[in-house]
Amino acid sequence: MSSTTHRPKLSEKGLLTPDNCVVTLIDLQPQMLFGVSSHDRQAIINNNLILAKAAKVFGVPVVLTTVETKAFSGNMWPQIYSVYPNDPVIERSSMNSWDDAGFVAAVEKTGRKKVVMSGLWTETCVALPTVQMIHDGYDIHVAEDCCGDISALSHDNAMKRVIQAGAKPVTALSVMLEWQRDWAHRGTYDAVMDIVKTHCGAYGIGVEYAYTMVHGAPATKHPDYVIPGAAHA
Repeated sequence: MSSTTHRPKLSEKGLLTPDNCVVTLIDLQPQMLFGVSSHDRQAIINNNLILAKAAKVFGVPVVLTTVETKAFSGNMWPQIYSVYPNDPVIERSSMNSWDDAGFVAAVEKTGRKKVVMSGLWTETCVALPTVQMIHDGYDIHVAEDCCGDISALSHDNAMKRVIQAGAKPVTALSVMLEWQRDWAHRGTYDAVMDIVKTHCGAYGIGVEYAYTMVHGAPATKHPDYVIPGAAHA
């Protein structure tokens, strides 16, 4: 049964809730990641998985889009496909997603005006649609730790630009916690804690320690590691 079945309605008052926003994951593709030097690239993959998995846990609609898959950028990362294996991916030629009719239609179809945006690179594929979507009345939250650019200057300039335009900077973890809001909401608690323990470094290890050493819970059981290609006994 979906965790959304047991998810209470949250007060909005300017905050993100699972019922008022849509997540857009833009150009999470190999060639785009190759060009990133503003941030650790593995961290960008990890943070996007936090956001992608959290959106699935809370039933938040997600719009997936790629650019020039065959000609330049490559397929969307398999880690993201593993979270959304059956969702359509909108293929574009435009750098600016908001210039693409398919992307615009997908966002409009959700009926939601708050957008949590992630993408590569920050200065083009994130900043350009952000500025135009704000112009068109959308409330944009840029998941900054899910983004990256060819230099720290490019990323920093992009974030200054979108903030000046009215966007709100957030992180993948902050978005997930804003959706959870209360640890008494048990319908999503275990799924959120699984994401934390898998992707949130010291925070996740701290949770595991508290569970096992303070509260006496059994250690988390992960699937046994199987060496790919190894002969089965």
